[in-house]
Parts: sequence; structure tokens; C-alpha cells
Amino acid sequence: MVEKKPTVGYKPAGPAGPRQPAAALTAKEVFGILRRHVLLIVALTIGGLVVGGLSWYLTRKFSPKYTAQTLIEVLPPIETDPMDIVAAQVQKDIQYGHRVSVATRLKEQRTLQELIRNDTVRATNWFGRRDKDTRKAFKYLNKHLNAQAHRDAEYVVVSMTCRQADEAALIVNEMTHAFVAAQGGRKRQELGDRLAKLDDRRTRVEDDLIAANNALDEVRKRWEITDLERTPGRYWRHTYEITLDDLVLQENELLLAVRQSQANMKNLDRLATEEPVGVQIKHAVERDQVMLALANQLALQEAQLAGRLAKFGDNHRVVRQTRELIEQIKAEREIRRADIADQTRQAILKNAQDGLIVMRQRLEELQNLREGAAAKKQQLDLARVQYEKRVKIRDERILVLDLIKAQIEKLRIMVEEPEAAKVMLVGDAPEPLEMVASRQWWLWCPGGTVLGFLISIGLAFLLEMANDLLRTPRDVTRFLRVPLLGVIPDAAEDKQVRGVELYHAVRQAPYSIISESYRRCRTNLELSGSVESSQALLVVSGDAGDGKTSVAVNLATAFVAKEKKVLLIDANFRQPSLQTIFPKMAANNLETEHFNFGLSSVLTNQCSYRDAVRPTGVEGLDVIDAGPLPSNPAELLAGPRMEELIKEHRRNYDHVIVDSAPLLLVSDAKAVARLVDATLVVFNAAATRRGAAQRTVRELEEVGATIVGCVLLGVRAMKGGYFQEQYKSYQKYQKPQLAPAT
Repeated sequence: MVEKKPTVGYKPAGPAGPRQPAAALTAKEVFGILRRHVLLIVALTIGGLVVGGLSWYLTRKFSPKYTAQTLIEVLPPIETDPMDIVAAQVQKDIQYGHRVSVATRLKEQRTLQELIRNDTVRATNWFGRRDKDTRKAFKYLNKHLNAQAHRDAEYVVVSMTCRQADEAALIVNEMTHAFVAAQGGRKRQELGDRLAKLDDRRTRVEDDLIAANNALDEVRKRWEITDLERTPGRYWRHTYEITLDDLVLQENELLLAVRQSQANMKNLDRLATEEPVGVQIKHAVERDQVMLALANQLALQEAQLAGRLAKFGDNHRVVRQTRELIEQIKAEREIRRADIADQTRQAILKNAQDGLIVMRQRLEELQNLREGAAAKKQQLDLARVQYEKRVKIRDERILVLDLIKAQIEKLRIMVEEPEAAKVMLVGDAPEPLEMVASRQWWLWCPGGTVLGFLISIGLAFLLEMANDLLRTPRDVTRFLRVPLLGVIPDAAEDKQVRGVELYHAVRQAPYSIISESYRRCRTNLELSGSVESSQALLVVSGDAGDGKTSVAVNLATAFVAKEKKVLLIDANFRQPSLQTIFPKMAANNLETEHFNFGLSSVLTNQCSYRDAVRPTGVEGLDVIDAGPLPSNPAELLAGPRMEELIKEHRRNYDHVIVDSAPLLLVSDAKAVARLVDATLVVFNAAATRRGAAQRTVRELEEVGATIVGCVLLGVRAMKGGYFQEQYKSYQKYQKPQLAPAT
């Protein structure tokens, strides 16, 4: 196989190589998309304006809406004391919550059903348009009759929307009048019920007060103690109380000490089983005679080790024995240290346990003494407790009775007040003069315009995103990992190639922008690596008609223009084209040769490598035609004859360019891709889709092809794009040079 040279700029990652994510659109690309679809945007924006205006006119004419509204004043939710001159202040959040509850009651099902049963409401055209159906009327009211609590003012806004202004005001007024009247009657009924309950409660409390006084007399007679009430300002304590307090204090102090000792026991128990070394253990280790002797031995052996290392070296037997002895002494020290630490911790733990036992015995004695003192004091306090309980019951009954009497007087005054319901009607709702805002032109026309504009923008981007062709170099950068070596414009963009066969654009229209693009591609190809790395070059495309043959021929012509010897091989057995692009001419250029030697003839051993080469009429450019169609083209291209042919002609030519069959249709190109130095992929901006391009690159990577780069053919200038300005600049730049030539 021909030895391949590494190609600078691109190394295939293999079939499992990760794909780079597509780059986001730049501001310039977004602006270019908008420029290309400006007519669509303008048309849909104007259409949105027209549709908005027409919709406004139709809704205003056939579906008018009027909203009537009024206010209900909502007083603070607390029950004010009629005896107080200054009213109590209520937090704003509480007042707002009360207004919200009132608005909710206005919208509840029972209130709406009572409104529908109103004879005045049932006689309106609004109820008739509901087919006098209570269910339909309820649904409409639930949707269009609103009650909104004002955030800062003490009002609830009640509004109704329907097609007639007078009926909207009528329904709102009927609703508010009925609601305020119902709330007033309900509130007075509640106050009357509360007043009756309070009268019953007062009678029961008076009976309880009489029973409490009788209980106090019973306690005095039972314990034969007359002075059981505590006199304010007088304080004395019995001996039993003082003794009991002292014993309780001592018990608490000792109990605290026991708990502290128990907590210390846990720490000591943990230290008895764990490794941390305290100060006491360190002192015990430092005073131990065995540890001191082992330390002296260790110091002696370490000194001997230093001398023996200097005398015998690191690997001497005596040195190793000395080190083993040192390690043994260290191990004995660790064992001895662990024994000392364990003995010390166990001793500390034992002392703490003995102290805890002593404190517990003392605590038990104190508890026995306290129990005896408490029993004596209990007998003393029993009489006092019973008497004080009955005194509290009597005082409580007296206080409750006074409160009930005061509350009864307040309720009697509140029943007669007009503000008892806490809701008041401010006034009737007037008939609305203007339709609702949803029927105004300033909402429909601008809204339709903005909606049409947004739809047009979305449609423009949808059209752009739905187009999956590789139309621009930006698309190649976003969706592929292949270096872009050349961008060939569409023939319609270049006036200088009109009437020129595109296969010979470089030779027949040397001043055209297409010719210059091929020369730029040639230069990029030369700069992408060493000369040997692209000496044998395969030009391939994914599908037929992408323009690979045109690129191969023009690229070969561009190399010949630099005085290079180029061999062009037609490896497309199924649809050969080089024999048509470069007709076979006789030696005297008067008649056409008629022989069929070509690449297939070489690969089937019908002729030698050089017999298939023929001149094209262009100095420095030779060609090998495809020859007759063989029965096994892929196997022939992958065989040793093809490898030898490329190796043979690499010695005689500066560049060997192979034009292959489409990669995604047949497997011929894969076989050749493994034999050449580099592969140049051709994408057509008008035909190659992103998926096909990615599949082409992926299949070349799978066979180990060295992809030197790609060429984007047939690129058209778009509004807002870079190439439109580039074409104009190039044509303007070439005019002074072309004028003298003509």
C-alpha cells in the first residue's frame, strides 16, 4: 500500500469520535435572515394590522360589551365597643382579608342563584338570551359578574359586563341591594342569638357563685381554721417549708454532681478503650524504667547504625541486622507504652467509679430526708390549697358575671346600630357610556400588528432552520469537522463564465471569480501540509451531480498553471466523464482515436500503467480514462494493481488526482480513499444536505481516509451574506485590469 503522509489541519476521530456542537447564530447571521425575508415580514405585519382592524370592527358591531360597576363600603371586621369614643385600629392586612371574604361571598353559588330568581333580572333581555335557562345564566354570571376587593380603600368593587349598558347597571344594583340587605338581616339575627345565649350563661354563673361561697364555709368548718386567706403584704414561712427547701437544694446540687460524674465516666470509659494519650499517661511513660532502658538501647543502636553505614554501606549484612534490631526495640517500646497507657487509664476509671458510688449513697440519704419533710409540709398545705381553690373559683365567677353583664349591655346597643352588618351600599351603579377596553381600536390594531410581526419573524426563522442544505461556509463550520479549503461560487453569480464550460473555467475564464476561487483552493491545499502529503489526491462527493468532476478538472488545471505535471484519473466506472471533457484526439488533431484502454484495462492486466495514459491537449496535464465497465469495479480499485498504479505515477507526476464515484451510492471511493495520500470532499450548496455531508465524512473516517478538507461548490450570494459584498468587490477590483486587455 502507498505510504501516507500526515495531513496538517484535520485528523479523523474515527467512527466513535464526538461531534462538535453546532455554534449559535451570530447577530450578523440573524440580521441576514431578516434581510432575506424582509418582504415576508412586511407582508405579514401589514396583514396583522388589517386583521386586527377588521376584528375590532366586527367585535364592536356584533358583540358589544358594557361594564357597569358600583362600590360597597366594608367596615373593619371587629366589633367596636359602643362605650368607647375612640375606635380601635385594625391592621391593613386584616381589613383587606375581610374585604376579600366579602367579595367571595358576593360570588358564591347561593348569592348568584338568589340573583337569578329575582323577578326584575328574569325580565331582562340578558336572561332571555340565555334561553331563560338558570344554568346558563349562572355560568355567565360566574364569569362576567366580578367582585374585587380594593387593596387600600375600604371598598369592594362590584361590576357586571353584558351587551346592553342599562341591563349591566340593573343587574349590578339588584345584586348589591340584595346582598347588603341579606347581610344586615343575617348580622342582626346573629346578635340576637348571642344575646339569648348570654342571658342563659349569666343565670348559670350566678348559681355557680352561690355554690362557691358555700364551699368556702365548708372548708373552714372541716379544718377548724378561720384565717386561711393570705393577707397582702404579709409573708412568713413554716419550719417544715424551710427544711424542705434546704434539702431540695442539697439534693439538686448532689444530683448535678452525680450527672457530671456520669458524663466524666463515659469519657473515661472511652479513653480506657481508645488510644489517645493524656498528660498523666505521658508522665507514667517517661518515668517507667523499662522505657528508659529501651530508649538507651535505641539511641545506642542508631549510633552504631550510623557508623556501620559509613563503613560498610547500605546493603551490608551487618547494617541490615542493626536495622532489624532497631525496629525490634521500637516495637518493644510501643508494646510497653500501650501497656502503661492501659494500666493508667484503668486506674483513673476505677477511682472515678468509686467516687460515683459514694455520691449516689449520699444522694439516696438526702432523698429519704426530703420525702419525710415533704410529707409533713403536705399536711400543712392541704388546708390552704383547698381554700385557695375555692377562693379562685369564687373570684372567677364574680369576674365572669361582671363581663357577661357588660357584654349583654353592649349587644343590646349594637342590635340597634345601622352599621351592624359591616357592609354599606355607597350608591347605585350608573349606566356605562363607553364599551370595555377589549372593544377599543388601540388594543386590536397594535396587537394585530405585533402578532403579525412576531409570526413573520418566527416563520422566517422556521424557513431558515427547515432548510438543511450546506449553503454557506458557516454551515460547514457549524455541522462538520472538516477544514474548508475552497468556496466555489454559483455560475449565475459570475458574468465572466457565461458561455464557458464550467469544467474548463480556470483555463477559459482565468479572470473570473470562479477561477480565482479554484486557485485559492489550490493554494489552501498546498498550505494544508507538505507536498508529499497531497501528491495523490482523491476528489469525492456524497451523491452524483455534486460537482466533484468539475472540481477535480479545474483543480488539476490550476496545478498545471503553476508548471506542475498532473495526472487526472477517472475512477468512476459507472458514469465516466473525463473522456468527454478531454476528447481523444489523433496525433495530427484531425480525427478521434478509437481505443478503449483506460483504468479498467490497467487493473485487469490488459495494458501497462503507461499505456493507459493519454495527453489532454493541455500542457502538463495527462489523463487516464475509466475504460470499459468491469464486472467487479470495487474489488479492482481495492486491489494491488491500483496501489501499484498510484505508486508508479507518483514518481512521474507532481500530482495525481483521482475522480471517483459518489461515496454514498457505491463503495468504489472507499477503496481508493485508503490508497491515496489525501481525500478532498466536495459538497454542493444547492444539493448536499447536512445529514448526507455528515454521513460522507463519517464513512470516510471509518475506512481510515485522510481528509485534507472540503470544497463547497455552487454557493449563491444571499442578502445579508458575506459573498454578495465579496463578489461586488472582486468585480470592481478586476475592472481596471480587464479594460486594457479588451
